[in-house]
Amino acid sequence: MLTTLPDRVAYARKTKLPELDFLELVLQDEVDRRDHKNLAIRLTRAGFEEEQTLEGFDWDAPVTFDRDRIKDLFGLGFLERHEDVIFLGPVGVGKTFLACALGHAACRAGAQVLFLRTDRMFQWIHQSRADHSTEKVIRRLLAPDLLILDDFGLRRLSPQQSSDFYEVILERHRRASTIVTSNRAIDEWIPLFDDPVLAQSALDRLAHNAYQVVMEGDSFRKRQRPGERDKDVAAPKPRSKRRRVA
Repeated sequence: MLTTLPDRVAYARKTKLPELDFLELVLQDEVDRRDHKNLAIRLTRAGFEEEQTLEGFDWDAPVTFDRDRIKDLFGLGFLERHEDVIFLGPVGVGKTFLACALGHAACRAGAQVLFLRTDRMFQWIHQSRADHSTEKVIRRLLAPDLLILDDFGLRRLSPQQSSDFYEVILERHRRASTIVTSNRAIDEWIPLFDDPVLAQSALDRLAHNAYQVVMEGDSFRKRQRPGERDKDVAAPKPRSKRRRVA
């Protein structure tokens, strides 16, 4: 409490703050400091590649999706119910942004979150078999209140990857929430697996316990190209008529 104590003492003397109110004030400062520190730790452990929040989402972009469902998801009730979320749509429509924004909101609410590109998860598990740390890695994947797997289905899975994905989904089912983003529709996922029975079992658990958000539209990245930004800057603005001041 030493950081804010001098300012609080000066404020208390100036306003003649009662002792108990002064104590409550400085204790609240410490509570706020700890909350901020703990949030920073949770965000670091989550592994987000950049900070993305709902407030930063471009709602004017020409992308269609169920906006009411998104607003409902940000109530985070799905976390309490151990339900899942699947974002589907072409490249660049904001699937990863909204998934990470949900993760950021979960961190602010005190939840433990882990963000991974799906290929990175498979690589992580594969490398763990070399140093016999697979059990530790699997526990790391099962522990978070929310696991975000980005870009699932970019390529066909090997037999071992099919098995690993099945195990992660199976163990997290109804115990913790998982968010998956993919450029492919769910009915295109089964051919990606080596074993269709394994695929059906994993996807049955995931898809039937998940809110599905289908996003359609042009890529955000087109609007972020240097040429497009220059057009926006260079575009002439309509001249407003100058009013005479009486």
